[in-house]
Amino acid sequence: MRWVTHFLSATLSLSTLTRADPTWPNQIDELEEIMYQVQGYRSRQFGGTVIPCSSQASGPGRHNAAEWLRAAFHDMATTTIAGGPRRGGLDGSLQFEITSSDNIGPAFNTTLKFMADYYTSRSSIADLLALGVYYSVRSCGGPVVPFASGRIDAKQAGPIGVPLPQNTAFTFGQQFQRMGFDQTEMIQVVACGHTIGGVHENEFPQIVPIGSTENGEAPMDSTVAVFDNKVVTEYIAGNTTNPMVVGPSIRATRNSDFKVFNVDGNVTVRAMAEPETFSSVCATVLRKMIEVVPDEVVLTDPIQPYAVKPVDMQLTLNPGATTLQLSGLIRVRTTNFAGDSAESVLLTYKDRSGGNNCGTRGCTYTATVLGATQGFDDTFVWFPINLEIPASSGISSFTLTVNMASGTSETYDNNGNSYPIQDAILMQKPQSCLLQGKLDIVAAVRNDLNGSVPVNLHLSYKTPVADPNRPVPTLNDETVEMTRGNCVGLYTFYTASYEGLGDLDYATKIDVVAGTGESASRDAFNAASDIGANCVTFDAPPPSLCSRPVDPDPPVETSTSVTVTPTVTSPGTMTSTAAAETPYHRPTLGNFTLVGCNTEPTVAGARALAGASYVYDGMTLESCMTNCTGFYYWGTEYGRECYCGNKLHASSTNVTLDECNMVCSGDETEYCGAGDRLELYVTTGPIPTPTGTLAIKPTVTPYLRVGCYEELPSRALTGGVFPSNEMTLELCASNCDGFTYFGTEYGRECYCGQFIDARSNVTDDADCNMPCAGDETEYCGGSDRLEMYRLINPPTSTSMMPTPTVVPTHKPTVPPYAFQGCWN
Repeated sequence: MRWVTHFLSATLSLSTLTRADPTWPNQIDELEEIMYQVQGYRSRQFGGTVIPCSSQASGPGRHNAAEWLRAAFHDMATTTIAGGPRRGGLDGSLQFEITSSDNIGPAFNTTLKFMADYYTSRSSIADLLALGVYYSVRSCGGPVVPFASGRIDAKQAGPIGVPLPQNTAFTFGQQFQRMGFDQTEMIQVVACGHTIGGVHENEFPQIVPIGSTENGEAPMDSTVAVFDNKVVTEYIAGNTTNPMVVGPSIRATRNSDFKVFNVDGNVTVRAMAEPETFSSVCATVLRKMIEVVPDEVVLTDPIQPYAVKPVDMQLTLNPGATTLQLSGLIRVRTTNFAGDSAESVLLTYKDRSGGNNCGTRGCTYTATVLGATQGFDDTFVWFPINLEIPASSGISSFTLTVNMASGTSETYDNNGNSYPIQDAILMQKPQSCLLQGKLDIVAAVRNDLNGSVPVNLHLSYKTPVADPNRPVPTLNDETVEMTRGNCVGLYTFYTASYEGLGDLDYATKIDVVAGTGESASRDAFNAASDIGANCVTFDAPPPSLCSRPVDPDPPVETSTSVTVTPTVTSPGTMTSTAAAETPYHRPTLGNFTLVGCNTEPTVAGARALAGASYVYDGMTLESCMTNCTGFYYWGTEYGRECYCGNKLHASSTNVTLDECNMVCSGDETEYCGAGDRLELYVTTGPIPTPTGTLAIKPTVTPYLRVGCYEELPSRALTGGVFPSNEMTLELCASNCDGFTYFGTEYGRECYCGQFIDARSNVTDDADCNMPCAGDETEYCGGSDRLEMYRLINPPTSTSMMPTPTVVPTHKPTVPPYAFQGCWN
């Protein structure tokens, strides 16, 4: 049987498995990030609806963690090992089985809809369902369930066969035996699967009568949102309230947990009565459950976090075509650092031919810490890479040295292979663009390959399924031959277009490939969401500078001067960084106006502008504006960082302009924010939508739009209400004069408030889809959705706040501690 040989190591704890990093890049990389980057900087947000375990994001009484755990079981349960090779197993067939009598209720549809956002060519639905078991168990305080990848999605529904409450104990035994579980394992799977969540009255009224519960759910044990052994200890003690053991289920012969637990005289459940035993047994049997796969599937080893991992490493040909820009991040696992910390990362690279000819700047680059990320059991810090490389010598690989605060260091060489980087074909993201389902891609191909190999664009894109009972979109593959264009220095540009990507165009993954087979050079798995709406013109050198790469030893020198003209100018044209003028805040730039100096959010891992980001030493206000073409907002920070977005995070606040006091690294006459301070600009007018003149207005003087928010039964804004059949955004802003926030709803309602109720969450902008009753060119919220705006310069205090009777002071000492100041 296929699963037996693979499962021999299932009893090993995760800590006993090898700690050697995979060789990068690796097929597991996408799932490794989803698995371990749980919260904080660059978190993948996969656990958004199951963290904390008590989360009921799908509605009252619906514990998402329990629904994720049971979704994996229902997907796996249609398998059979009888009569030949294993068929079915955890194969993603659940997406085709939503309307089956085995899968009543909304839980599985909701689960798959959420996971569909993470569905790519490198993360199958089956793998995501398996990973959901790890997330749901761990978020509820349960053990680590080792997760391996490699599952292949089914193309159709599996047979009916999920165990149902009305089955007899004998039938249960037969069904689990069909799946590959003996009697003891059957009892263990049921106990581990039922320790969180409950039974819903709408789906099982014979077990939980309608109206008998407060929120529609009857818990299976007294700790509904904790993965513990109460489901068995309360059963053994005879004080359980599990509706699948006691109550109406007995009369309806649907007391399935009792039938299963009692099939061996309660021997197995009594053996699980110790917390440590319960945890260990569940880790083992749940791993077996998610590793029930068809015979043709070969699973990887359990995925563990890299100690050091390059992320989103991207080469781009810079304007002028004489240099390449290497950008990306290095993630360092800090879980076992004890009191020490990673202070910097040294990247040492080899040129195109494997040598050390790297130009006048040398072959090294040092990066300092940018942010931190947390997993369930791990912590990570991030180091940004932004390295300029001579195009003449190029790059082939690099090694990484992590320098610790204690003075020690350790070098990582990718298991002796060095970390590979190819410079033969580069996707030019600035010159590429995506707008209304049309994708235009530019690739730079090195001239020694130009014309000698085919150059192709490969797309992996999603198409929504018309059937409302199919929650997962179709994943399509398309190959387009790229057209040869102009030669630019040592590279030649190739172009290709593809139309009709539809509403999910942002989810497209893009590969540009030079050559065929294993010898092909690839710039792969680029996200369409990382490219802008406008293709930026490339400042190319004169055709006379077009050439083939030469041997980088000795270095090639040239006296030719190529002038790079800025693509965007402003009132105050880009000037030399050597200019002796006094820096000042530019009130306007192009079609943008200065909002002021804004803080980064107080929410961990969040950004004031989350649409796109750029970091480089030549930062100017003009170049940041160009980078953010197509966005409503942009802002500069720390003198060399640029951020773009279509909405401003609600917890970003406006501070005095003098707090944005760092000059731009590329123009000392301009200010580019400061530490955690954005020099923030916003477009001066509405941006039309593709379907007509109706538009989102990013500003309604003196307010900034902060997004589409959920309405609450008790109201998200409680300061005032002004309904009108002549409602416009401007009218609502006027009615709410003096309030920090205003929001419009249902096209004709206006609400004001000094704060937004913390229970109101930001939703998709598409939910705010009703035109204003008094101006059909503006949006005024939607059904239970508020088009929310905040004062650009909110008051620092309000008469609504109580005056303290005691003035707080900083205590110089709190023995045995001494006050050291206020730290970020």
